[in-house]
Amino acid sequence: MVKTKEEGGDLPGAWSAYGKLLQHLRKRAGLNQQELGEAIGYSLEQVASVEQGRRPAKAAFTVAADRVLEAGGVLEALQDEVDRAKLPRFFRDFALLEAEAVSRFSYDPLLIPGLLQTEAYAQTLLEAHFPPLDDETIEQRVAARLARQALLARKSPPMVFVFIVEEGALQRVVSSKAVMREQLARLLSCSRMRNVELQVMPTTQGAHSGLNGPMVLLESTDRRQHVYVEAQDVVTVRSDRDEVSEFWLRYGMLRTQALNTEESSRLIERMAGEL
Repeated sequence: MVKTKEEGGDLPGAWSAYGKLLQHLRKRAGLNQQELGEAIGYSLEQVASVEQGRRPAKAAFTVAADRVLEAGGVLEALQDEVDRAKLPRFFRDFALLEAEAVSRFSYDPLLIPGLLQTEAYAQTLLEAHFPPLDDETIEQRVAARLARQALLARKSPPMVFVFIVEEGALQRVVSSKAVMREQLARLLSCSRMRNVELQVMPTTQGAHSGLNGPMVLLESTDRRQHVYVEAQDVVTVRSDRDEVSEFWLRYGMLRTQALNTEESSRLIERMAGEL
C-alpha cells in the first residue's frame, strides 16, 4: 500500500478519483499519456502521476486538460477537493466547514493566520516544521494554504472575516525583514477589503481571555456555529450551543480590547516602516 511521507497513510481519495476520471476522459479522446502531456504542456511522468493519484493536479493542469479533453468543466469541478486534500489530515474536516461558512472570526496569538500569509511566510513556517517535512509535502501544503485564500474574495455567498492578531505575532521576523515587509503589506491590502476587518491586540493590553490560546469561530449559511481550536496539530471542533456561546462572548470581549481597525492599520504601517 502506498504511504504518504508525512502521515504514513493512504494517499488522498480525491487524487485517486480525479486520476481515474482524467484517465477515462483521455482514453475517450483517443490520446495516450504522452500525447495529452504534449497538448497541455506537461511531461509524460506528470500526467502518469496524476492519473495514478500519486500527485495532485494543479489548477493550470486542470484548466488545460479540461479544455483539451472537452470535459465540460467536470475536472475543474473537482479542483477544490484536490486542493483541500493537500492539507494536513487533521485540518481537512475543518476546511470543509470553513468553505461553507458565511462568517469567520479568529484570534491568533503567535503567527499571522494562514488566510493572510504570503507564500514566502508560509514556506518558511513549513520548512521549520519538526519532524521535517519532505519538499513535495511542503510544496503541496503551501499551495493548499494559498488556495484557501480564495475564500477572502468569494462572492456566492460572500464571507465576512474578522482577524484579531497579537502584536507579538507581527513583531516576529519570520525568515527576513524583506519577507516581513511583504507580509505586513499583505495584511494592509487585505484589511482594505470590505468584508475583512483586521484588529491588532497590543502587548500593552496585558492579561486577557485570549491568552488561553488561538480560536476560530465559524457560522454556516443555516446559522450553525462552530469553534475550532488547534495546538501542536491537536484539533478540537465544538458545535454544542452552550460551549460555542461562551467562545463568542469571549471573542466579543477581545474585540473591545484590541485596537480598532484604523489604529491597527496605522500600527502595521509603522512596524513595516521600521523594518
